[in-house]
Amino acid sequence: MARLTRAQREWRPGMTKKPRSLKITLASSVLSLEAFVALFFTLNVLGLKRSEVSEVLILSGGAVLMALCIITCAFLRKPAGIVMGWIIQLLFILCGFVAWDMFYIGAAFAACWWYALHKGEQMDIENKRRAAEQAEWERNNPPVES
Repeated sequence: MARLTRAQREWRPGMTKKPRSLKITLASSVLSLEAFVALFFTLNVLGLKRSEVSEVLILSGGAVLMALCIITCAFLRKPAGIVMGWIIQLLFILCGFVAWDMFYIGAAFAACWWYALHKGEQMDIENKRRAAEQAEWERNNPPVES
């Protein structure tokens, strides 16, 4: 028999679904894409700097950067998660000292990160306003029973 999640067990008819935060969704998307970029960055450095630095150091550093991107997605609901995201943006820009293309790529992702946070917050506020207006309208206009 399949186990039900807590949300499924607590559901009752007439309950409304809790809205998801677009800010968190967009920020998670940026961090997930950055995990792929970290993978490709690691492969790039492995190919270019293999003779200068040990392979284990390159691969472990890339794995840590990828894991940091994915783990940060879990903390985005807390203010510390947003700070961790900004630190990741800084790390990506600083990776430019290893492969200079990362200066541009890191700056582009930092801009995407800022836009995801800024626009996501605006959209969340707009959705809350619309939900409040809809609830007010439904209170003032109850359904007509036939």
